[in-house]
Amino acid sequence: MTDTAGTTAGAGPAPAPGATVPAQATEQEETTMIGNGNGGNLDGAVIAVAGAAGPAGRAALLRLAEAGATVVAADADPARLAEAVDAARYAHGGATVTGDTVDLLDLGATREWAEKTEKEFGRIDGLVHLVGGWRGSKTFTDTDLKDWDFLEKLLVRTVQHTSLAFHDALLRGDGRGRYVLISQSGAHKPVANNAAYNAGKAAAEAWTLAMADSFRKLGGDDGPQAAAAILVIKALVHDAMRAERPNAKFAGFTDVKDLAEAIAGLWDQPAQEVNGQRLWLTPKP
Repeated sequence: MTDTAGTTAGAGPAPAPGATVPAQATEQEETTMIGNGNGGNLDGAVIAVAGAAGPAGRAALLRLAEAGATVVAADADPARLAEAVDAARYAHGGATVTGDTVDLLDLGATREWAEKTEKEFGRIDGLVHLVGGWRGSKTFTDTDLKDWDFLEKLLVRTVQHTSLAFHDALLRGDGRGRYVLISQSGAHKPVANNAAYNAGKAAAEAWTLAMADSFRKLGGDDGPQAAAAILVIKALVHDAMRAERPNAKFAGFTDVKDLAEAIAGLWDQPAQEVNGQRLWLTPKP
């Protein structure tokens, strides 16, 4: 994770110091823990990934490209973004994977990215939000509110901007439009030393569920024609972390490859079954 506003994120926090999707979701319900999606056939789909340069973003680019999607990646770090895009291209010869350096803290720039993407590729079938960061404290009273200022931008403002910018385009996706937020279990059981982080994740979930309600209302009797869904993790783990800490168990952590599978699997379910759902990739706290 980085401290640069608008850059990538593993959606779960760094360790602090010292199922199946249910049927019709007319209400915003929680589901039980789900298994990994099988990726499905995403041929012809155009999926944007915000915060694409970190380990979770790289895994998502690889999996979505493998499933046949055109993947449009964005990050605030151009060097890391280029590496992630190249890796996905080389891993899947012939895959269309592009990269844009976008400041997601600028609503105008985010709207321009959405408009450019739809104009270039003719449609947008998904926005995967992987932007984030983490800051914590030793105790609740040690919380530095500057950490909230930092996290509010990364965890909340980027969700607001991407959802507003992509909302209408996702509705034009012939039922395939998906907005995907990666959240963290602490939003549902906050802890003293993660007050700012947990509050930011909870706010991002609320905003995403409001987007889901918009899709539901606009769908009328036919049901939502796009879906906003939340994948909930405890924290993320990847190969480099395991190599650095070979004896660590990483209990409850979600591997970035498994997260990518779950992301891709959201297109296997009808919008009506996915919209407004929290899908747990870790046991509920």
